[in-house]
Amino acid sequence: MADQLLSPHQMEGLWIWSVSMRAQGGRRDPGRGVDLAGSDQIDQLSGEAMTIEEDVEMYGRVLMALEEIEGCEEFGHLLPEVRTNLVYARPNPGSPEDVLAVDGRITMVRGMPHAAGRPRFGASSHMARLIIEVMKRDPAYRAGVNFASDPGLALWLEGYAGEKGWTYSVIDRRKEPDEIKEREGGSMPWKVSEAIEAAGGRIPKLFYETGAVGKEPVTVLIGRDPLEVAGEVCEIARSYHASP
Repeated sequence: MADQLLSPHQMEGLWIWSVSMRAQGGRRDPGRGVDLAGSDQIDQLSGEAMTIEEDVEMYGRVLMALEEIEGCEEFGHLLPEVRTNLVYARPNPGSPEDVLAVDGRITMVRGMPHAAGRPRFGASSHMARLIIEVMKRDPAYRAGVNFASDPGLALWLEGYAGEKGWTYSVIDRRKEPDEIKEREGGSMPWKVSEAIEAAGGRIPKLFYETGAVGKEPVTVLIGRDPLEVAGEVCEIARSYHASP
């Protein structure tokens, strides 16, 4: 009866929580044959348990954020051809393996946004590398989402950002130097630096990437956690849909 009151994402979150609790119990319970005599070992096991707890919280926040996005019909009109991803990085991420994202991205199913797979660390490359680069400038910005854009929407977003008091900027991908394009992993640091420079040295909350050869124009919204980002991007979608 209880499972009828829970959504699929809530059930998945409950499953993740229960698995993590069993994992922590297995590491912490001396009755299961684990020797906790050494203080170094205790510190190590405590650190592992803390990491599990942090990861569980991250999964929970991403699943709740996905519920909000999947319930926002208007956001479906902003999905780019490459589809959307929602990312959430661990503190001090070293690689995309430290970034939680939607496996298979967010797509459309029966006219509504829908996560193609489960959240998974390492599921994103592009958006994961972007948020890692942003965090090098400000580690508070751990989450982000991308969505489709065009010059008309970009102009509307600039006004919307002004009303919200957000910093907004534009990256012209056509200006990317050839040597940067050809360098493995070179584009992301250049894009983030360009976005910050275009915003007068501030990290933009919202920035628009113009299209280029083989590149679809997109907008990126960043925030401190996925719940914040999901709520804001759904508000953007609804406001734009209702605009004249």
